[in-house]
Amino acid sequence: SREVEELNENYTVRKGQLDSLVKSALINETDFRNLPEEYEEIAEVGMGGTALKAMLDEIELPVLIKQLSEEVESAKGQREKKLLKRLKVLESMLAAGIKPSSLTLTVLPVIPPDLRPMVQLTGGRFATSDLNDLYRRVINRNNRLKKLLDLNAPEVIRRNEMRMLQEAVDALVDNSAARGGRAVNATGGRRRLKSLSDMLKGKQGRFRQNLLGKRVDYSGRSVIVVGPKLKINQCGLPKQMALELFKPFVISWLLRNEHAHNIRSATRLIEAGDAVVWDALDAVIEGKYVLLNRAPSLHRLSIQAFMPVLVEGKAIQLHPLVANGFNADYDGDQMAVHLPLSDDAQREARELMSATNNLLKPADGSPVLAIAQDVVLGNYYLTYEKPSAQTKERKAFSSVYEAEMAYDSKKIQLQTPIRVFAKGEIRDTTLGRVFFNEVLPADFPYDESVQTKKRLKKVLAKIFEQYGAEQTANSADRIKGLAFRFATVAAVSTGKDDYVNFEQIGEFVAEGDAKAALVSDQFDEGLLTEDERYSLTVSTWRTVDNQVTDFLRDQLASMDTSISVMVNSGARGDISNVKLASAMIGIQVDATNREIELPIRSNFKKGLSSLEAFVATRGARKGLIDTALKTADSGYLTRRLVDVSQDVFTVEDAAGDDEGYTIYRSETDDTMINFSNRLTGRYTAQAVPGHIDADQLINREVADGIEADPTVTDVKIQSVLSTKNLRGIPRKSYGIDMATGKLIANAQPVGVIAAQSVGEPGTQLTLRTFHNSGVAGGDITQGLPRVEELFEARSPKGQAFITEVTGLVDIWEDGKKYIVQVTPDSGKVEKIPLDGRKLAVKEGSNVKVGDVIATGDKGAAPLVAPFDGVIEATDQTIVIAANASAPTRYEIPGTAQLVVKANDAVVAGDRLTIGSLNLQDLMRLKGTEATQRYIINQVLNIYAAQGQDVADKHLEIIVRQMFSRVQIEEPSESTFVTGDIVSKAAVVEENARLLEAGKEPVGYTQLLLGITKVSIWSDSWLSAASFQDTTRVLINAATSGRADYLGGLKENVIIGRKIPVGTGARTTEVANEADILEEVDSIENL
Repeated sequence: SREVEELNENYTVRKGQLDSLVKSALINETDFRNLPEEYEEIAEVGMGGTALKAMLDEIELPVLIKQLSEEVESAKGQREKKLLKRLKVLESMLAAGIKPSSLTLTVLPVIPPDLRPMVQLTGGRFATSDLNDLYRRVINRNNRLKKLLDLNAPEVIRRNEMRMLQEAVDALVDNSAARGGRAVNATGGRRRLKSLSDMLKGKQGRFRQNLLGKRVDYSGRSVIVVGPKLKINQCGLPKQMALELFKPFVISWLLRNEHAHNIRSATRLIEAGDAVVWDALDAVIEGKYVLLNRAPSLHRLSIQAFMPVLVEGKAIQLHPLVANGFNADYDGDQMAVHLPLSDDAQREARELMSATNNLLKPADGSPVLAIAQDVVLGNYYLTYEKPSAQTKERKAFSSVYEAEMAYDSKKIQLQTPIRVFAKGEIRDTTLGRVFFNEVLPADFPYDESVQTKKRLKKVLAKIFEQYGAEQTANSADRIKGLAFRFATVAAVSTGKDDYVNFEQIGEFVAEGDAKAALVSDQFDEGLLTEDERYSLTVSTWRTVDNQVTDFLRDQLASMDTSISVMVNSGARGDISNVKLASAMIGIQVDATNREIELPIRSNFKKGLSSLEAFVATRGARKGLIDTALKTADSGYLTRRLVDVSQDVFTVEDAAGDDEGYTIYRSETDDTMINFSNRLTGRYTAQAVPGHIDADQLINREVADGIEADPTVTDVKIQSVLSTKNLRGIPRKSYGIDMATGKLIANAQPVGVIAAQSVGEPGTQLTLRTFHNSGVAGGDITQGLPRVEELFEARSPKGQAFITEVTGLVDIWEDGKKYIVQVTPDSGKVEKIPLDGRKLAVKEGSNVKVGDVIATGDKGAAPLVAPFDGVIEATDQTIVIAANASAPTRYEIPGTAQLVVKANDAVVAGDRLTIGSLNLQDLMRLKGTEATQRYIINQVLNIYAAQGQDVADKHLEIIVRQMFSRVQIEEPSESTFVTGDIVSKAAVVEENARLLEAGKEPVGYTQLLLGITKVSIWSDSWLSAASFQDTTRVLINAATSGRADYLGGLKENVIIGRKIPVGTGARTTEVANEADILEEVDSIENL
């Protein structure tokens, strides 16, 4: 009947309503309005923060965690991921003792007024910080809500006011569109108000602007000019500037010597410019050092200490030889001066930072003194063989003095061959060479060679090896003085007639034209494709270019003009500059780096035709654009490198904890770096028979001996990558400190030095494209992005195909593609020694290539399966027998270049085509060491191709950091949570603790992360927050109650402590957690 139907309908509606009233379900406002009143007794409904707080109060973490853990076991896919994420947060809150209800704010903190200032503008108006606006909105809405509650206003109005209050608080804490809410704009403006979160974020935020970089008193800046009469450890400081810098010291001197009775009268004396003030200034700067810095500070040579010499004028004078380290030139560059105040600071400046103690480049150990331009020119002019000065017979002189008189009376030239008694014996030489040898140390062997730029650098390096830094600085100063004197005498200048036109060049060009025409004809006949025609034309002109360059080089060697002197000595310009001016410009590139097939046949002396000029402008523009874009990229790369490696220091050696890392001769043949360079300054891990024992330093002599011995194909050295010490770098694993040539000291910030050494040439390279504006040939446009790609472990552009299986290759073509088939070799058996590792798989189990089959303790590298197969094991060895499995096929586009031939044997992870390897694939198939080796060799190649040397050890440190994180798979009874990404060092230490307590160790997988990711997953939350994703890092750290043990440099700088390296190194062990918590408790009890 009708009533029954109505009752049924009512029953269904009510049942639906009751079903929807589940705990913590969301219900919309209309449904809530429609609920009958009697439901109020059985269900409590709330909205906003109060409801959430009430629900959070009810949560019991252990119960909820247990419930979720049970759910995880049956969950799959996306739901499992979600549950694990929830579990991770809850477990870390439980471990840190954080109550869920603490996540709500009931009281708002108001930051001090200095941090949200209000300034009166002219005209009586006020400018105020955005925070004041945001706070004002919260206060207004809060007061209005209080009033409405007192008045018992209708529910709708109260609710709206609560919503607005919630929005105001949200905006105060984080006013960004990313919140999901609407960002609050300034009144009538389009500008978003800056909230508390914005105060911390980014370059202008609290971390980077105020905590990591501060403005300092006692500093000044001015333009730099050359100070040719200065010693290497001196700089010229303008009097006015020095007076301002040293003012407090001057005042103190005036008071001490009773020239003034109080500070005010002393200040008046200074303002009046009284004569006694200058005496005071002379007295206080005696023996003091100031720091000079040139921005951008790319490496540690950008800040050096000098003794000030007072000079007239307003420009700072800088020694011509130290300009190199600062990358300064004298075309209007400015530098800043800083004054170290305390005695300790002065001592550090004198002993560690003075220019005399920084003669070698930390990146590669080469002399950093600017042996260039006039310094080279003067010495080359003294020592070269000048055709016009050659005589039939040598004139003999009884002494150098007599030869000098002959020179003064114009009887001989500096380059005339003479016989003279010099440096203790009779020598056949020239007067110029005698002069040169007189400025070298007295017992230094007589140098009879022509002093080119390269040779001079070698001479200085030798002096450094034999006599140390101070003597090198003095010799360099004397060499410079001599060079300036004789470069003046040489009167080298240049005019257009120095650029000789050679008829042979026309013949080379005609030959090129004929070949290019032939290519064009073949294309017209349909014998060549468009791509082939283009590449053949370009390579034809590239060949012409090389012929012309070689021809000019031969001609210049035998000429004696100002140009040949400059180029042959290496003082200025090189053969390519001469080619542009006197032969032909050659092939240019356009803005996309594609070579333009129309060569420029003219040279700058003759002038370009209008078409040629038009083609040339593209290259010139490209140079300028590159410079602008790449400088920023390179700076950002350096910042990420510093961030990832800033907590890497050296530690005292622990004996025998380095398994050794092999350097292969074949690898160095592929790179442009010679074998001996890579070995010099490292310690051996194994003896090299006939050359050196184990655990010995390989010096330059031994390294050269090893390189000259073709029977030595590889050397095992101690390395940053092979040491088992995960907390720091043992001194011998690092080797010599490139900047001093001695074994690296304890507690040195080798991580930061590595980052600077890798980052600084990056900037140099990017700036370098400018000088060669657009001339075809490699430039770092390929280089820098590739370095970044490797360090960030991204999927590379132009990825190579690699084989996933080990076996024999078969190839055939199918239309426009290749089919490469790899047939696994069955019956292959390999024995691998366990070396104390533990078997990670059951006997008889099937494994895939790249699977971990044995794990090491104390961070020893795990063993991975070299191919698919079955495992059999004994106590000492693992035997793996290959599976007879089906062949694997790869379809490869016809445009790719194959690097394998039919019947080649390949190993899983080998390349099939030309291209870059994907690092994650390589690690999966070939394991950690092969991947580390690949990254290092690739980066070395890129730098070497640009003529930049970077020592292996710097790259090893960065690569070690890329492999320093692991993911927790099985947390056992540790403090870690499944899915955590933590440093390997922390896990290894935790495992040692668990094993000691007789518990199961933590299970983890080795990760390969890009440098940005490693920095964000840093053990220190202060360091991570100051790097990127500030708010996210702080939220995660707060919800999991993370402690920061202040292990790195950044975290100590942020809280204003000395950095734990160098003179600030902690002599005692770092306190453990229990001690720190005890200290915190005692402070709280005060």
